[in-house]
This record gives sequence, C-alpha cells and structure tokens, in this order.
Amino acid sequence: MSNEIYFVSGITGHVGGAAARILLEQGHTVRTLSRDPQKAADWAQKGVDVRQGDFNDPAAVAAALEGVAGAFLMIPPILAPSPGFPEAQTVITSFVEALRQSPPPRLVLLSSIGSERSSGLGNITTTHLMEEALGNLPFPTAIVRAGGFFENYVGGLGAAAATGVYHSFFQPVERPFPMIATADIGSEVARLLVEGWDGKKIVELGSPVSADDLARAMEEVLHKPVKAQAIPREQWAVTMEGFGMAPGTTGLYEEMLDGFNSDWIAFGVPGTEPVAGTTTAAQVFAAAAR
Repeated sequence: MSNEIYFVSGITGHVGGAAARILLEQGHTVRTLSRDPQKAADWAQKGVDVRQGDFNDPAAVAAALEGVAGAFLMIPPILAPSPGFPEAQTVITSFVEALRQSPPPRLVLLSSIGSERSSGLGNITTTHLMEEALGNLPFPTAIVRAGGFFENYVGGLGAAAATGVYHSFFQPVERPFPMIATADIGSEVARLLVEGWDGKKIVELGSPVSADDLARAMEEVLHKPVKAQAIPREQWAVTMEGFGMAPGTTGLYEEMLDGFNSDWIAFGVPGTEPVAGTTTAAQVFAAAAR
C-alpha cells in the first residue's frame, strides 16, 4: 500500500482521532495542525507530523495542506457561540483562503444533519455557513452530515445509575432521531480520503435511535432498569444551566433541539447518500463506563 500523506484536523478529539488511527493503521502518514503541539504529543510519538499553527491563520493551514493526498477539515465545536457566530466565521474564512492557496486533491468536511437549512438550526448554523462557503470547490469535496453523537449522552449515565431515569431533550421519547458514534464518523472520513470519489457528494451518516433506545442501552451497561423521560420544554433553559451553560446562552441550543423535535432537522435530503452506523450506543456507553 502506498504511503500517502493525509491532513486531519481535530486530531485530539473523537472524530479526528478516530480517522487518524485508521489512516496510521493502514500505513499512511498523518499530518495535523495544533496551536499547542504538546497537546498532540501522544500523536507525534505515534508518527503523526504535528505542525504548530492556528486554524484561524490561513497561511498555517495552507502550509499544512501542501503535498497531501487528501484533507479532512472541521470547525471546532462551541456549545454557546457568540451572536453572529464570529468564531466559526473566522475559521471558515481561514479555510477558504487556505484551500485557495493549497487546494488538496480531495477534501472531506465534517458537517451536521440539517445543514442544508438556512434558518431554525441553532448551533448547527455553523456547519450551514461552512457548507455555504466550501460546498462548491473546484476539486472533489465530500460533505459528511453526521447525526447526533452518542458520546454526547455519556454524561447521562451517572444520573441514570443513581435514579433509573434518562432525562431527554429529544421527544417524544419513542421517536427515533439520526445518531452515530464518533468512531464511525472517523471510519467514514478515512474511507473517503483513501478511496476517493468524483465531484461533490453529501453523506448522511447515522442510524435512527430514540431516547427510549438510549435508555435501553444505558440499562444494558448499568445492569439496572432505566426509563427515558422527556424534560418539559419550559425547563430546558434551567436544566442546561444546571449542566454548566451560562445563563442567557442556551437559546441556540434550544433552537437546535426544537428543530429536531419538530422534524425541521432530519435526514432524507434528496441527492444525499445514506450511510448507517455500525457502533451501537451500548458499545459507546460501555467503553465510557470502563
């Protein structure tokens, strides 16, 4: 197998880390960019080419893209973005200029379910803006619209163990929503980078999973009964503040959840390619419990 160089962003996180591990296992070289290379020191020891730089700096990103066979880019997630999404806008502007300077042979972008919409998205607005800016590049581009991450619900294990209840913003609790494990996202990213494709493609990545399903997965891992219970809409803000969000910053997150619960944010967009997940919620929860 040829030893090609692939650029992977977010390598210290779940998705980028999963993609990097697979590429390294396949014998490829992985390059990444880190504001503080010490935070990626473990990856450097595994042979990753860790470059010092900031994703807000297009020159640093462009330099890191030179000579790669493919690149994976994502916007760093922010739970409570500032009004107008300036954090995401800065990164997107940097990506646009970097890709103009150093266009890779192919590009994979991590987006989100619902990103084809222009309103009513809450936090997902950041990936809509990214798709708008990077969706029509003059080289093969794959946009991976992922469902909700199973890892985001690991925090509910403690309360479920103590109370036997999984409190859910997704409702009704029996209704399925697209969800996915970050390991499966990383696997799809690595597959796309190595195998390639022509033109532009959009992948809808995830499988239907309900809050009831998540509760059953917790029950399986905890070895005790767990029941899903919807959090009343009027209690969302105070509940989110109890999870650590600052008062007055929950609006965009609430808007996103309203979009899911109203079916405004959903899979099934014409022209997209559906890809199911293979890792179950129970497997993710079991790994976290260990």
